[in-house]
Amino acid sequence: MAARAVAAALIAAMAVPTLRYLRQVPPPVPPEVHVDITTPATDRPSEFALSPDGQQIVFAAADGRVSRLWLRSLATAAVQALPDTEGGRSPFWSPDSRSIGFFTPGELKRLDLGDQAAQVLGRAVDSQSGTWNSDGIIVFAPNTTGFLMRVLASGGASAAVTTLVSGQVAHRFPTFLPGGRRFVFYASGPEESSTGIYLGALDGRAPVRLVSTLATALTYLPAPASTAGATTTGWVLWVRAAALVAQRLDAEAAALVGEPVTIANGLNVDLLARSGVAAIPGLLAYRPEAQRQAQMIWMDRSGAARGTLGDPDASLTNPRISPDGRRVVVSRTAQGNQDLWLLDGVRASRFTFDAAFERWPVWAPDGARMAFGSRGAGTFDVHQKVTSGAGNVQVVVASDETKLPTSWSADGRFLLYQRTDLQTQSDLWVTTMTGTQESSVILKTPFIERSGAFSPDGRWIAYQSNESGRNEVYVRTFVPPGATASAPMGQWQVSTTGGIMPTWRPDGKELYYLNPEGALMAAPIAVRPSSLDPGTPVVLFPTRIVGGGVDAQQGRQYDVAPDGRFLINTLLDGADAPIRLILNWRPPATK
Repeated sequence: MAARAVAAALIAAMAVPTLRYLRQVPPPVPPEVHVDITTPATDRPSEFALSPDGQQIVFAAADGRVSRLWLRSLATAAVQALPDTEGGRSPFWSPDSRSIGFFTPGELKRLDLGDQAAQVLGRAVDSQSGTWNSDGIIVFAPNTTGFLMRVLASGGASAAVTTLVSGQVAHRFPTFLPGGRRFVFYASGPEESSTGIYLGALDGRAPVRLVSTLATALTYLPAPASTAGATTTGWVLWVRAAALVAQRLDAEAAALVGEPVTIANGLNVDLLARSGVAAIPGLLAYRPEAQRQAQMIWMDRSGAARGTLGDPDASLTNPRISPDGRRVVVSRTAQGNQDLWLLDGVRASRFTFDAAFERWPVWAPDGARMAFGSRGAGTFDVHQKVTSGAGNVQVVVASDETKLPTSWSADGRFLLYQRTDLQTQSDLWVTTMTGTQESSVILKTPFIERSGAFSPDGRWIAYQSNESGRNEVYVRTFVPPGATASAPMGQWQVSTTGGIMPTWRPDGKELYYLNPEGALMAAPIAVRPSSLDPGTPVVLFPTRIVGGGVDAQQGRQYDVAPDGRFLINTLLDGADAPIRLILNWRPPATK
């Protein structure tokens, strides 16, 4: 017995230093695991978000011909379409991972998982991003230009939480830090001295600029719980020139420390700058450059293909056919910039050459000039240029609000454009194109009016509005600025089950538009001496048009030629690049 006792004592004595050694050796670091998440087809590849508990990911993708939000479990790979999220974009999570905030055209909404209906929280014209803290406060960007706003997650009045300073035109990408009182965001504008990534606060203190940089996405990654007491509280991640970079943030000092480190290259870059990267402790998600393509396809009235224009190219958008039908102008994205190009079926030639983004082109009725929206480092202004290529670009309308041209009257006198407004969201304006240029409001209401189109005779304006609670197509009388109406003003609803992006048949006897499923619709228009009579709309043919029949932010993706053919920017069959998910991911500073 004594021998056994001695042996036990020796074993115990030997075990003490062994246990001490084991306690000093850190556990092995789990390796990174890369998982690709395949989603349904989408023309919004950069819109997704990881739940704070790391169990789920929400993303925007198509459900048939309608885009909506989808939920995927990271544990079981189960995927479900979320109810009442048609047209949903830019999702973000509640801190408890039980609710999702998102945007539809004109509205900020909330969907509690398990519910069948979403709750409207407030207005948002062209929102791109939001963030939600544990006190039930949401900070969001209500527009592509302007400041950030706050609203309770239960609903109520919205209030500004940031203020634009000189040289800034937009605040976006807010992301709360732990504690929910401070947040990072991105400020864009024409002046480098005031743009970059900022640290803001709910208490109204002036934001502090952390770094001067260009960013097409931004998020914040908290430090792991094991380092919660460290001075460095986390990492700021942003996308610049399709590269994802990270830098440590010392929140107490309100400063970035160390050097930015590149994490990944070749990210999908959204020129509308909505989102593109998601991160929580241990998980990182981004989507590589999209592989999906689109093709400009000529179609007849039955929907039969009658040829193509150019090569398959997802970077071509906003096709507009010249008045003589011989050329087409498009926006084309290359090397992170968007310019206008002219296509004639044989060759493509670049039309604009500066570093600004040019989109939403509109031909003058004689084909001699082109109006378009142009954005440098600031907001979109209306510009024009002669189509021969001679001469410089000229400013037509400039202001702090986003302005995009939509239609030029047949007599050449007026240019119709839409202008964003933080109070009234989006309105229709007109500017004179002969003599002294003067702008006047055509339609300004609390609702969103967009996509205005002059009738061929110049007497009417077709447009879309959400005044009924969803987008519908309307026609109203056009009275030129300074003129007196010769007959009572009128307004008529044309679509009956939803509609966007109207355009007229060249003879004015029909109005075309897209229904919510993306089908091309036609409504007969009978003109009376002082009014008009819209007939019953009919489906001409279904499409796979870029943007579908819900999203109007990308602009009209079809046009009608003088000979009656349609040019449709069509999504082709093909695989979208999957969302890349990295498990056990550690920021570079901790590797």
